[in-house]
Amino acid sequence: MGIAMGAGAVASALVVGLLVLVLVFTWLMARRLQAAQRRATEEAGQAREWAEAQAAGQRAELDRREQRLTEELDRVRARETELAGRAEELDRLRADARELTDRRRRELERAAGLTEGQARAEVVRAAETEARREAAVTVREIERQARDQGEQRAREIIAGAVQRLAAEQTTETVVTTFRLTSDDVKGRIIGREGRNIRAFEAVTGVNLIIDDTPELVQLSCFDPVRREMARLTLEALLADGRIHPARIEELHERSRFDVDQLCVRAGEDAVLAARVGELHPELSRTLGTLRYRTSYGQNVLGHLVESAHLAGMMAAELGVDEMLVRRAALLHDIGKAMTHEVPGSHAAIGAEYARRHGEAAEVVHAIEAHHGEVEPRTVEAVLTQAADACSGGRPGARRESVESYVRRLERLEQIAGAHDGVAKVFAMQAGREVRVMVQPEVVDDLGAQVIAREVARQVAEELTYPGQIRITVVRESRATEFAR
Repeated sequence: MGIAMGAGAVASALVVGLLVLVLVFTWLMARRLQAAQRRATEEAGQAREWAEAQAAGQRAELDRREQRLTEELDRVRARETELAGRAEELDRLRADARELTDRRRRELERAAGLTEGQARAEVVRAAETEARREAAVTVREIERQARDQGEQRAREIIAGAVQRLAAEQTTETVVTTFRLTSDDVKGRIIGREGRNIRAFEAVTGVNLIIDDTPELVQLSCFDPVRREMARLTLEALLADGRIHPARIEELHERSRFDVDQLCVRAGEDAVLAARVGELHPELSRTLGTLRYRTSYGQNVLGHLVESAHLAGMMAAELGVDEMLVRRAALLHDIGKAMTHEVPGSHAAIGAEYARRHGEAAEVVHAIEAHHGEVEPRTVEAVLTQAADACSGGRPGARRESVESYVRRLERLEQIAGAHDGVAKVFAMQAGREVRVMVQPEVVDDLGAQVIAREVARQVAEELTYPGQIRITVVRESRATEFAR
């Protein structure tokens, strides 16, 4: 019984304790809720105050902007009013100017006796005349500048092409020297009572010169083909050892065949050296025959290959078809390979020959126009002419050119050395510059200038030369002492 009452008391105490805890928890939550409400109310008030302050600032800023816009609008309206007044004033001035112009025009018409249309026509004619005069002056100046620039550019292109080409400076001769193994062979070549040498000269058409020069004989003939056949014949005779008239004829026929093969090979080598691509076999063979022909001492085949190189380099500088220009320059003298049985000049013959073998019209025209017999109408023809002139006119290319070149150098030195006070004269840079050394005690600075001017004038009057020649007079004074 007592135990039951103790358990009930404990239960009641527990219930009371739980109720107390619930009440305390409820009171704490209420306090916390009240505190949160107060904080929310305060934050809402602060946010409202901040928003009201922001709105007030924005309203103040908008008021200021509106005031500025109003002031700007007032200024714009005042400016528009001012401009309207000025426009009205400008209209009045224009009206006054038109009235003044009309009055002046009427006065001019009364004074000149011309109507407005007649006066306008007169003014137009005067303007046209002045414009034509100015245009003519401008055109003349442009033509002069174009001519000067064209000449300068042409000189640069030709000079560059010539400088880039390394060609031989020697010329052909009419005598071939043949070296023997011993002087005893000379007697066998002459033969009994000279029959071998007579047969050799009769068969080959070449003079065989045997003199006292040890181990040497000379073959002399103006025809280089015959001279080459004779050389090969003599070489074969000495190698064979049997020298008699019948053997000479036999070996000469074989040499003729060998020369033909050499011509074919020379033509093919020339085509490869000139870099012109494929060429008709007949053209190549005919081209090879020029290996044994000369023009003023210059080998014609070498001249053609040299001209092809020069023309190709000039065409490359100008942006023209290089291959076409090279072909034209290589074939321009092919007519010289024809015999006298073909009538006409070598330019016309070569052009017709190239046309028959399928060469282009530009190449044919360049061949027929390279000596001016036909007016050149294409760039290829002009470049072929220029390359031909450069190859044939360079110092050392032809015998006559060498002689005239040497004479010009000698005359340059003679002209400069004839003046008083000149100590030494040097013709330099292939005759393009003359260096004159004067005696300083005889010629002063002013006298040196006079000598340079007189030498230049005399050279221009007496000599013919390409380009220009620089005359440089050097006057040098030296004072030397020795300290002891």
